[in-house]
Amino acid sequence: MATINPNIIIGQNIKTLRDKIGLTQDALAQYLGTSREQVGYYEIGHRAVPSTQLSKLANLFCMNEFDFYEENMQNRSINIAFAFRADDLQPQDLQSIAQFKKIVHNYMSMKKAGGDE
Repeated sequence: MATINPNIIIGQNIKTLRDKIGLTQDALAQYLGTSREQVGYYEIGHRAVPSTQLSKLANLFCMNEFDFYEENMQNRSINIAFAFRADDLQPQDLQSIAQFKKIVHNYMSMKKAGGDE
């Protein structure tokens, strides 16, 4: 079984998230303090995203850095859904979201282990 290059997975996730909120590569590049070309290289997986940039991206998209490594489309969709429902959160809401996210992740893992029954 062939494994996908992590740079490609991360790049696909960055592009999906960027498109989801309507950012251009130029706008994302300005936020990251880099060039549009560099963002393009990240998105196609030709360059590794430095951890400092990944941290900035995680903050921008309201998600964890490890979510960028998610190659399972179903789990990625869950992560994207959480990334865009974070407006007007109160500090106590973060604990509830984290607990719910853990429940959903565990459910998806159990479903996968059970053969998607």
